[in-house]
Amino acid sequence: MQNSLTNLQVVLKSRPLGVPQAEHFELVRSPIGEPSSGQVLIQVAFVSVDPAMRGWVNAAANYAQPVAIGAVMKSFAVGRVVKSRHPKWHEGDLVTGLFGWQEWALVDAEVIDRKLDPDMLGNLPLSAALGVLGLNGVTAYFGLLEIGQPRPGQTVVISSGAGAVGSCVGQIAKIAGCRTVGIAGGPAKVALMREQFGFDVALDYKSPNFVDELRRACPEGVHVYFDNTAGSISDAVTSQLATRGRVVICGTVAHTEWSPPPIGPRIERQLLVTRSRMEGFIAPDYQHRWEEAYKCLSKWLLDGRIKVVEEVLEG
Repeated sequence: MQNSLTNLQVVLKSRPLGVPQAEHFELVRSPIGEPSSGQVLIQVAFVSVDPAMRGWVNAAANYAQPVAIGAVMKSFAVGRVVKSRHPKWHEGDLVTGLFGWQEWALVDAEVIDRKLDPDMLGNLPLSAALGVLGLNGVTAYFGLLEIGQPRPGQTVVISSGAGAVGSCVGQIAKIAGCRTVGIAGGPAKVALMREQFGFDVALDYKSPNFVDELRRACPEGVHVYFDNTAGSISDAVTSQLATRGRVVICGTVAHTEWSPPPIGPRIERQLLVTRSRMEGFIAPDYQHRWEEAYKCLSKWLLDGRIKVVEEVLEG
């Protein structure tokens, strides 16, 4: 980021229905300001763009208050403390938090999630703190290990397996000794799941034979399904649940709107017959244990047991 007298910010201009578009946002310039008591000024290095943000700007009910019209777009970010009027934070500290889409963040100290440990980061880029060592990583870690409770030898199926969360879930499942089946759309993503992320089986949900291919990939049924999509993909996977299967509800990207809610196959009978469990969660449920996840994920990253593909846009 270039130091300047003003702060470049992306604010929410209007409330989208479904997937946000560029016209729902605008760029504004505003004074940077000086921190008052208890505040910190952060020069932002990287901001994240996560699927959860769609829910943050939509008017539909969500687990968080929607971003207000005219407010800076909320997002996780990583940056360096430039000025501080709080005893816990000092000039030069590398920190993460919900700083939003802006070059400079003048925030109350409570907004800062954590100070980055250089040893934990190792030779990884600073942007890793927004990916596997950020919200995506802790989502994968707790969703799979706490909700999914995989056991060695079991089959774990992940929808959106080439995505930021799904790719991490698949690799953690391999570390846990499981057999992994990833689902994504198109040959490029299928190749990425197989070659980069090490899935045992990589399936294209766009294939006309997808349901049969899924059945053949899971001859003993699906023990854990990490659901990032909902919709027809999940209809196909849940029909293959093994006895005492676990379904982890993490995301619903297959649907752009939930008012009215989409109607699909009923799952109650399948859950009953297989005595399976379906549970939703969000990563902040485990925020008191995030440090545990960071340590494990960092070790796996530095050991090469988890591989990461980042897309970084400049400007």
